Amino acid sequence: MHLYTIDTGFFKLDGGGMFGVVPKVLWSKTNPSDENNLCPWAMRSLLIEDDGKLILIDNGIGDKQDEKFLKHYYLHGDANLHSSLAINGFHADDITDVFLTHLHFDHCGGSVKWNSTKTNFEMTFKNAKYWSNAKHWKWATDPNNREKASFLKDNIIPIQESGNLHFVENQKNIFKNFDALIVDGHTESQMIPHISYKGKTIVFAADLLPSTGHIPLAYVMGYDTRPLLTLSEKEKFLRIAAEKEYIIFLQHDYYNECCTVKMTNKGVRLKDTFKLDEIL
Repeated sequence: MHLYTIDTGFFKLDGGGMFGVVPKVLWSKTNPSDENNLCPWAMRSLLIEDDGKLILIDNGIGDKQDEKFLKHYYLHGDANLHSSLAINGFHADDITDVFLTHLHFDHCGGSVKWNSTKTNFEMTFKNAKYWSNAKHWKWATDPNNREKASFLKDNIIPIQESGNLHFVENQKNIFKNFDALIVDGHTESQMIPHISYKGKTIVFAADLLPSTGHIPLAYVMGYDTRPLLTLSEKEKFLRIAAEKEYIIFLQHDYYNECCTVKMTNKGVRLKDTFKLDEIL
């Protein structure tokens, strides 16, 4: 098995939205904001090469939305999905499976692209199966008013129309060395991949734990649909992560790619931070 970090780009979100009821004087210690209260965030994907498959977990915001939409998110930096794949020796056509933790635009927007004449959409990964789950798909395609702006039909419906949509039916053995934890606090049936690698467990944290700044239990995103459930899910996950020494791959942390956590008398806290290739 080989693992590759795929940087799909960087964007900005409101610090208050990212930390909910936690006061700015506290969250700004780990995530300083600009004069508009915006903090920078990563859209970091993980590529897994194993058992004849090339599996991409999430794929960023994409580039097909109009300028009016994209300007709200202040995309910046040189990294993008395709250049990051190329740096690691791959092309979109090489991907065999696209695993979508959930269908918010910053996680699945790269799934679909314009055709050459911008008259219709086509799959970015034309040879890949796209994986979601039935509960989350229903949630995303018939969205509630709170999340409607995050579930963009152009990112979602073409996957089904292409015939490439598949649903995960079991949490275990989705792929070789690949399981998923289902959590419902951020959105219905978000899938958190757990990858077994050389005796270690690498967890793609998605929006269960956006950054090291979200490790303290009360630091829950204002975007979460069920914040009290997130708190409970996060507490359980972090205790197991500390006990089993999970390597946590951070999708949105601008400053840290991976971390480990430890148990303290104040609860679970940050232990170490590092890049994935430092421990492979």
